[in-house]
Amino acid sequence: GTLQVELYGGNYLPELHDVLSDMTPEETLQGVIIDPRRGEWDHRMEYKLPAAKMGTSLDSLNVSVGATMRLKGGKKCTITDMTGDFWICDGNDPLAGVVFEVDVTLEGVEEGPSLGWEFSEGNGTATGEKYQVATFALGCFWGGELAYQRVPGVISTRVGYTQGDTLNPTYKQVSSGNSGHTEAIQVIYDPSKVTYKSLVQLGLNRLGDNIYILNQVGNDRGTQYRHGIYYHNNMQRKIAEEILLEYGSRNDKREVMTELKAASSFYIAEEYHQQYLMKGGQSAKKDAEETIRCYG
Repeated sequence: GTLQVELYGGNYLPELHDVLSDMTPEETLQGVIIDPRRGEWDHRMEYKLPAAKMGTSLDSLNVSVGATMRLKGGKKCTITDMTGDFWICDGNDPLAGVVFEVDVTLEGVEEGPSLGWEFSEGNGTATGEKYQVATFALGCFWGGELAYQRVPGVISTRVGYTQGDTLNPTYKQVSSGNSGHTEAIQVIYDPSKVTYKSLVQLGLNRLGDNIYILNQVGNDRGTQYRHGIYYHNNMQRKIAEEILLEYGSRNDKREVMTELKAASSFYIAEEYHQQYLMKGGQSAKKDAEETIRCYG
């Protein structure tokens, strides 16, 4: 199939980016070996569960091979066999021990958005740029990033820190609440395939009633978890304003606390935070419907 990627922007296997970085347009490489870098498969992480006991407790859930479940202690595993006296549940990463051999053709290279990472009066989709940038804060950035990764038309995502005062903040500084930043998600998207309005709506749907609560999303509290929409141009500002006004009109007794501000400096978070839930085995496939679990 054909993929659109931002070079080293996440979403796809790291070694694929390494291969693409040395290719020229229309070049084809055959038999390319791609290692997902998820480690070796470990037989000690394959668990046997008594079928009789499991069948009694899970019949009503229509559990089948390929389903994921959690064991005592929170360990996640995938059911691989249900035919014998025991169910076999594999706790390894789905890509552990896997190596791909593929043919790669670089069909072309396109320029990314030139509007920069901060707000600019003159920028917007009317300029004819193919790709745009959107920035949102939805509490813990792991779950929100995975939600946007799944959206067709989203080319890449990154998580980081914005709307604060400290230069180049670390996660430790931000999580203390003293740097003034909030955890945020930055999205590069193709507006011919997905609208800014739908991206805003996705974020607000994830927030739910938290949009009426100041500095809190779920159990995460503090200014570092405040929710917001940070527009990069006046078109985005207008769309977000209209949507937030609609939410405000739905509940006369509660004020919308989701802040709306111009995009400012965005500091990319540490590498281990990037695509965190995807690396933990949760699906980032386009249009995936599996429930997103914020802590893997």
